[in-house]
Amino acid sequence: MAKRGGFPGGAMPGNMSNLMKQAQRMQRQMEESQKELETKEFSATAGGGAVEVTVSGKKEIISVKLSEEVVDPEDIEMLQDLIVAATNEALRKAEEENAAIMNKMTGGLGGGFPF
Repeated sequence: MAKRGGFPGGAMPGNMSNLMKQAQRMQRQMEESQKELETKEFSATAGGGAVEVTVSGKKEIISVKLSEEVVDPEDIEMLQDLIVAATNEALRKAEEENAAIMNKMTGGLGGGFPF
């Protein structure tokens, strides 16, 4: 009676070993890419350049620059909105870079695993 479900010639253990090595190499590359991303800075402006926000790859705000003309004590709300808009855009840029790195590492698989 034929054996079912086996791997002829014991091929699976070697393939599994290669697969594990590839996974470990991929993990190291992802860690290195993540560290590199964390050192990058992403800037965005709002209000025609009146507000500039710079964030790190760690998604932390590094700096906020305001032009004098945007600082109007009578319109604090506009300044707040411009800071939020510039911050969100800078964070979006950081996230896009992170997604591009992950896409490159996973060959387009991303995080969409069904399990």
